[in-house]
Amino acid sequence: MSWNEPGGDKKDPWSGRGDQKGPPDLDEVIRSWQEKLGGIFGGGRGGGEGSSGGPIKGLGFLAAGAVVLWGLTGFYIVDAGNQGVETRFGKYIITTQPGLNWHFPAPIEQVEIINVKQQRYIEVGYRSAGSEQALGSVPKEALMLTKDENIVDVRLAVQYQVKDAKQFLFNVANPVATLKQATESAERGVIGSSKMDFVLTEGRSEIVAQIKKEIQDIMDSYQSGIQVTSVNLQDAQPPEQVQNAFEDAIKAREDQQRLINEAEAYSNDVVPKARGAAARKIQEAEGYKEQVIARAEGEVNRFSKLLAEYKKAPEVTRQRLYLEAMESVLNESNTVVVDVKGGNNVLYLPIDKMTQQPSSDLQPHVPQSAVEQPERAATMEQPALRSSTRGRDARGR
Repeated sequence: MSWNEPGGDKKDPWSGRGDQKGPPDLDEVIRSWQEKLGGIFGGGRGGGEGSSGGPIKGLGFLAAGAVVLWGLTGFYIVDAGNQGVETRFGKYIITTQPGLNWHFPAPIEQVEIINVKQQRYIEVGYRSAGSEQALGSVPKEALMLTKDENIVDVRLAVQYQVKDAKQFLFNVANPVATLKQATESAERGVIGSSKMDFVLTEGRSEIVAQIKKEIQDIMDSYQSGIQVTSVNLQDAQPPEQVQNAFEDAIKAREDQQRLINEAEAYSNDVVPKARGAAARKIQEAEGYKEQVIARAEGEVNRFSKLLAEYKKAPEVTRQRLYLEAMESVLNESNTVVVDVKGGNNVLYLPIDKMTQQPSSDLQPHVPQSAVEQPERAATMEQPALRSSTRGRDARGR
């Protein structure tokens, strides 16, 4: 009958305190287990018939427990972004993915966890120190020759990650050192095929792309399991001994380019204006040409018609031409014609004052007789003009 069945008095087999309520005493529980283990190994108080088989049975239980515990140590967890590489007595078995996995515990099998998402990097030509990232040059790695036999100081940072954990662990003895040597080799090859000005100025992006491609080709040929993600050109400059002279040359080149740009800007501003002015002059000349030609053609046409009229009445035509010429000439001159025929008064006319523009506040002084005389002259001029017109018509007829 068990201790907790009805009628069993509910006695606790560990503590023996069936009459007490509450949790068992920890010391009593430990003492009870010690007694049981002592009974298994023959150290108990009871020396019954089964005491001779107790040690063998106890060893079997311990061995089974040890085997179970040993098997439990084979469980392992691979986190996200990692891969597990299992080896059996040093030989590759399988690559496990993130999650819970199991393998034969050591010393039969072992597992090495590789982070395949971590961004790693190496520095070539310099070493960064501290949080300020001060660049300390390594001349042995940084100095190299260019195509035009100049020396440049180049510093690179290569970022990479593991793309195949098996290849990364087994194909190359030291993948990081191999990557660094491949970077130096590719860098010297690319820099050696380029000129110094190209390396220091506009060719940086192209050089970085070439170096990255060559590094990846080398590492793929070794099956290193490394993927180069980026190559950063930290600095490229001439050696310290010639930096001042080289900076002066760069400033002179920049001034040259600036002046060229200013000249091109001035040219782009002046040339269109000059072309527009030239086109305007050409159009004006064309217009003047057409005007002169049209006027000449009109004059020719007029003289042709005038010649026909002249042949019909030469005297009349000559007289009309003379009058028209006199009218044109006298129209451009300041001429005053006064007809004083039949008059006895002496006229005083300030011709120079009359021809000038009278001001608004100063009027020229004219005698009263001179004011009355022009009115009479104008009245008398009309019959004289009519008589001259009749005489001209009569001569024409």
